Amino acid sequence: MKLNSLLALGLIFAMLGCSKDDDGTIVNGIDRTPNLQATGSSAHDFLSDSRYRSLVIEVFYVDGFRPQTQTLTNLKNFMQARLHKPDGITIIETQIASPGLAPYDINEVAQLESAIRTKYNAGNILTMYLFFADGGTATDTASQFILGSAYRNTSFVMYETNIHNSSGGVGQPSRVGLETTVILHELGHLLGLVNLGSPMQTPHEDGAHPKHCTNENCLMFWEAGGSGILGMMIGGNLPQLDADCLADLQANGGR
Repeated sequence: MKLNSLLALGLIFAMLGCSKDDDGTIVNGIDRTPNLQATGSSAHDFLSDSRYRSLVIEVFYVDGFRPQTQTLTNLKNFMQARLHKPDGITIIETQIASPGLAPYDINEVAQLESAIRTKYNAGNILTMYLFFADGGTATDTASQFILGSAYRNTSFVMYETNIHNSSGGVGQPSRVGLETTVILHELGHLLGLVNLGSPMQTPHEDGAHPKHCTNENCLMFWEAGGSGILGMMIGGNLPQLDADCLADLQANGGR
């Protein structure tokens, strides 16, 4: 069923008049290669305006799993506060039908991106892709589950079913609070935190959980991307970047 869904998406993509080279990195004359790199490798491009002066964010969501409007506002506000993009930051939302891939593995997420993403880096415009999925991951359990994953230099996914199940109820964080925290955590990885493309100014990478911060109150603490975040948000507090993470961003071209 999953294979058929991906094949159908590929067929639709072809019917829309897209022609690709043999490895799929060039479509309709657009080179996708700059957006197919390792997570964190475009940190300086996000943070500074030395190459890209504006940012366009494509947000795709499955019908019934649209992110909260305030969540996207919080994302844009965070970026405006931390990135140098003098020509502006634009968010484009697109609803899609369920691709029938739940539970997702990251390879399927990447293949879906290839089928539906339309914006790629061009000129002085940097682009980012964000997908709100109608499911969790194949590795989720009742007590341990993933809420979001950054998997390329300009791409990450939110497992919105897990977000819905973990927010808005008695004793749970608000939907906006949880979405915002997970989105900003995954964005932090695209910005090169921790030691993933923005060099550390002071050692603060967690040896037991690489690419995460040692400060258990920091937005980049390892639990902020999964079920452990619920404990961090007791009382309604939203984790923030600590001084070490902010110093890393500023040293790599950010605010």
